[in-house]
Amino acid sequence: MFSKVIFPMSDSKARSPRRQPAPQEALDALLAEPAGDPIRRALWLDEVDRRLRPHLPPSLAPHARLANINHGKLVFVVDAPVWQSRLRMSAPELLNVARSIGLTATDVVIKASKTPHAPPRPAPRQPVPMSARAKQALRAALDSLPTADSGDTDDSKSGH
Repeated sequence: MFSKVIFPMSDSKARSPRRQPAPQEALDALLAEPAGDPIRRALWLDEVDRRLRPHLPPSLAPHARLANINHGKLVFVVDAPVWQSRLRMSAPELLNVARSIGLTATDVVIKASKTPHAPPRPAPRQPVPMSARAKQALRAALDSLPTADSGDTDDSKSGH
């Protein structure tokens, strides 16, 4: 059988009687309040977006996002006008999928955004040229290392 071992708390650190809530507990508490309604809606829209996205053509999926569902209209935002026409061609399938998951979808509205959905990729970093002093220090450090074929070790240098 197992027995429970209890260690006394150290007196070296004063502990507060309340523990810090975990992020999930804080989110649950917020969602329980009326102020959590917008958060619940955003989470729901995100889930619907995840269900609809696989039914978009692979080239279009990264450029379109479900932004809202308003009076039976699926409102999508695309990151460039060129994707509007491509999404319009996928509208019938999106409506069928939306209905299959229980939404009363009647139309697809597409809006173009001026900002991309994904953050822009950072520019490639250019190497910083090494200063003459840094080159000298690196060369001196490399020269001080024993070469593999010379057989030099720390013991041979100290006379042991």
